[in-house]
Amino acid sequence: MTQRVQLATVMDRLAVDEVVTDYAAAVDDGDWEAYQRLFTPDGRADYRSAGGVQGSAREIAAWLAENLRLFPMRQHLIVNRRVRFETLDQDTGDTARVRADYVNPMRFTADGAGAAAPDFVCGGRYAFGLLRTYDGWRLTEVVVQEKWRRLPEPDAARVTD
Repeated sequence: MTQRVQLATVMDRLAVDEVVTDYAAAVDDGDWEAYQRLFTPDGRADYRSAGGVQGSAREIAAWLAENLRLFPMRQHLIVNRRVRFETLDQDTGDTARVRADYVNPMRFTADGAGAAAPDFVCGGRYAFGLLRTYDGWRLTEVVVQEKWRRLPEPDAARVTD
């Protein structure tokens, strides 16, 4: 592999990583226009393993906007990113697959009392499919595989009544 090819691969890895980070930030910030711009026109997402739906980026953005209103505080932590470049029409490097683990703490309410423990935490694995486009790397597919979740503990006062 030549230095030029190595440099191009590093640049692609950084660009793909940025898309994954932008995905997390768009969801956490509720920026649904930015979320949709991360996808190719035919890009799709599948949140069924987390109790959600599957559909186009536009459909998923609408579903997320509605359902995540319950959680004014969200913070995706996407780690252990494994990036693999693949071949498209004999041209190596125009598609990528990313497998990454996530932990997602969220709060149900914003009580203004400062930092507090999250009410709801879930974790699992993302599978991202990406395509190099004229506008840069874009998501063709996002599949969420939720592996666990922790819900709020029952209120101790209610338990003793």
